[in-house]
Parts: sequence; structure tokens; C-alpha cells
Amino acid sequence: MTSAASGSVASEDGKFAREKFSSRNVFVFAAIGSAVGLGNIWRFPYVAFENGGGAFLVPYVVALLTAGIPLLFFDYSIGHRFRASAPLAFRRLNRKLEPIGWFQVLVSVIIAVYYAAIIGWAAWYAYFSLDQRFGSSLEETTSFFTGDFLQMSEESFSFDFVGNITIMIAIVWIGTIVVLALGVQKGIGRLNQFFIPLLIILFVIMVIFALVQDGAMDGLNQFFTPDWSVLTNYQVWIAAYGQIFFSLSVGFGIMITYSSYLKRKTNLTSSGLVVAFSNSAFEVLAGIGVFAGIGFLVHAGGMAWDDVQGGVGLAFFTFPALIASMPAGEVFGFLFFACLVLAGFTSMISIVEVVISAVRDKLDVNRVNGTLIVCVPLAIISLLLMPTATGLMTLDTLDAFSNQIGIVACALISILAVALMGKLPGQRDHLNAVSSWRVGNTWFVFLAATVVVLAITLFFTVRDFVVDGYEEYPDAVVNTWGWGAIAMVLILGIALTFTPWKKGLELTGVPGLDPQLENKDSEATK
Repeated sequence: MTSAASGSVASEDGKFAREKFSSRNVFVFAAIGSAVGLGNIWRFPYVAFENGGGAFLVPYVVALLTAGIPLLFFDYSIGHRFRASAPLAFRRLNRKLEPIGWFQVLVSVIIAVYYAAIIGWAAWYAYFSLDQRFGSSLEETTSFFTGDFLQMSEESFSFDFVGNITIMIAIVWIGTIVVLALGVQKGIGRLNQFFIPLLIILFVIMVIFALVQDGAMDGLNQFFTPDWSVLTNYQVWIAAYGQIFFSLSVGFGIMITYSSYLKRKTNLTSSGLVVAFSNSAFEVLAGIGVFAGIGFLVHAGGMAWDDVQGGVGLAFFTFPALIASMPAGEVFGFLFFACLVLAGFTSMISIVEVVISAVRDKLDVNRVNGTLIVCVPLAIISLLLMPTATGLMTLDTLDAFSNQIGIVACALISILAVALMGKLPGQRDHLNAVSSWRVGNTWFVFLAATVVVLAITLFFTVRDFVVDGYEEYPDAVVNTWGWGAIAMVLILGIALTFTPWKKGLELTGVPGLDPQLENKDSEATK
């Protein structure tokens, strides 16, 4: 029985059967929608620029081939083979691994809380681009963002709410609830089938717009001119692995969840290759568009190359100044921020779905109830923390600790635990049983190398945060939203492991018939 209202399928025993994407193409669109997010547009261009320009593409490609794609296959194999959310999938692999799944779910909770705010900011700036109220110089745009728009306070904590931001965050959450309540195919699938082509079209138009401006070629020269000497710097290689790692949505449950919605016989490795290379192609395209635009602004005297920033500074300081200086800048600005909204929203959907999938597995509730149980509390927390006068500081701290410690630690522990328990060969065999492009023992070598890189990255990050704090923020802020958030993930993750699953749920092994066994049976009867 299918309930259109609930988006769920009830089996004969009354339990809710796992939803499915209607085809592999829909899954690929959804996975690209998750991978292509804010980091592709505002993080990659800056990281590449800071780490050798064109020469950065060498470690970037190496990182993609030796860490990004192997880790993507790792997540796909777990989700698809065990056909469950991250906690249940790891539980079925080995009951001792269940906490890893909950750690990933709780990291997704943190990210969802602040991600809605960034989408809301971008939506307001798409509107502001039409009248360019943010000013024209870097000083004016910076002052507008921190003052008029965010109304930032110097206090550590504040409950002074900014009305416009509160309203837009609420709208983002309402949109999230509507899409996710519609289900995997009608909500997530159809959204990405429409939004991803639209995002690509808008972004290509924006890039072409930037390329025809004076100074655009100077920008591309800055972006692509290689500094080959950086290739001997280990920090450049860590930066490349970090960029690949953060941009592919691996390590915090998204790809495990999405791949669990695939049909039993689905070509996993070829899908992974399409997603990985599409994500990287979009990042390079973003670099071209962003640096062509910055080249124009430098040519017009609006800034110097030393002033180039990434992240929030690039989107909300530099680009508004660029928009105000460029002919027909309102069109360029609207396109840029509309792309941020589209890319952010498709990623937001995938992040929240990680939590909904876990709650539905745990409680065996239908799609609508699962969506409301998850989204309403998250929306309330988001609305209490993000639109305040200290929202930017809270957001920045949550982002740094959840990404640089939370996700990295989750990925490191999951690979290491699965490998030490001798489960990797089974995952490799599963990939090969359903895929046309087979993986061999080289996959193990690449995963081992990934573990080393992640361990080094995590060590230096924790050391720096312990010794130096974070961004000169007050200790109370760092301890509450940084270390406090990490402690919450650990404590709640272990606590949730000890809560009971719904009676009658398969908690061990591969549910149904394993494709590996099907293939062996098929070969035996030939």
C-alpha cells in the first residue's frame, strides 16, 4: 500500500518499507545536488588561489582519485548493501559500530541548524542585489553585512533577534519540511531533477557574464598561473585532500543514506565516478567565474589581490562590491546569490534527510511524521541561535568544529573500524557484485592512505584549536559552540546506541538477499 500523503510504503506486516529512487539517474542528480553546495562556489576558488593557483590542480586531482572517489565508494557500499540509515547500516555491519552512525547523524544535526541561516542570507542578498543597498566599496559592503544586516553585537551571547533574518530562516525550514515530507522520489528526487539543471544554466550564464568584463583575463591568470614550488609544501597537499573531502558530502551519512534508497541492482561505482567528476567540474567552473569577476573588480580599482577572501567574506563582502561596480551588476548579483540558494538548498535537503532516515528506522514512523519529528525541533533551535546579534559567531564556530573535527573524525573512525574488523573485503565484493567498473585491492591501499591523511589533518586541527582557540573568539563561545558541540555528539551518540530499535527489525547482516550471493548462485547454475 502506498500512501501519497505520507510518501511511505506500508508492507503487509504494517511496517514502513524503505523508499526508493525511481532510477539511477534520479539518484545521481540527488547526489550531485548534495555534493555541489556552498563550498564549491565560495571555498574552492579561494583555496586554489591560496595554494599555488594552477599548480593546486595537481594535488587536487590526486586527492580526488586516491581519497575522494574511494571514500565515496566506501559510503555507497555500506548504505546500499545494508539498506538503512547510517546508524542501522553500521549496526547491521557489526553491532559495535552503531555509535559511528549516530555520530554522523548528530554532526548532520549541527550542520543543518546553521546551514539554513546561510541560505537565508543568500536569499536576502539576491533581493538586495536589485537595489544594491549594501554600498559599493569593500568598507561599505563589510559594514552593511555586519552592521545593518546582521546587527552584530560584541557580546558572547545575545537574544536580540533580527526580524528579516528570522523570517527567511523560517521560510527555508518550511521549504525543507515540504520537500522532505513528499518523500524520496516525489520530494528529493524531483527537486534535484529540476534544481540541478537550473543551477548549471544560471551558473554558466553568470560565468559568461563575468568573462566578458574588463580585467577578467587578469583574474583567470591569477587563478590558473601555477606556482610549482608549492608542490613540495605538505600543507598544500592537506588543503587539496581537505577540499575534496569536504566537497563530496562523504563521512557524515549523506551518501550512506542516499545509496540505501537505490534499487538492489544498481551500478554503484559508475554512479560514483559521475558524481565525483561532476562535482569537481563545477568547482573549476566556479573558480573561473569567481576569479573573472574579482579580476574585473581589481581592474576597476575596487580591491587589491591581497584582499581576496574565501567563504562568508567572498560572498557577502567582495561580491556585493563587485556587483555595485559592474555594468548590469544587479543581474550578475541576482544570478550569483540565486546559485548560492539553489546549491545550498539541495545540500540542506540531503543533510536533514540523514537525520530523518535514522529517526524513521529507529521509531518505524511514516514519512510525514518522521519529517515533523526531526524538522520542527531543528527549526526551533535554528531560529533561536542563528538570527541573533551573535549568530555569525555561533555559526562560524559550529561550522569549524563540525566540519574540521566532527566530519573528519567520523570518516577516520568509520574506515579504521570497518578495516580492523576485517569487513572491507565484503564491501569490495558488494561493489563488484553490482557494478560494471570493478574495484580491486588498490581500493584498500587508497583507503589506508586516506586514513593517514585524515589522522594528520585531525591532529593538527585539534592541536591548533586547543593552543590558539578559534578566530580570537571568547573562550565561552569556543567552549560552548565548539568543544561543547563535539561533546554533545559523543554523549548523545553513545546514549542513542543504547535506546531500543523497533521490535522485529533486522539488526544484523544484509537484509533480504545479498547481490553477492545472487551472483554466486547465478554463476553456479550456469
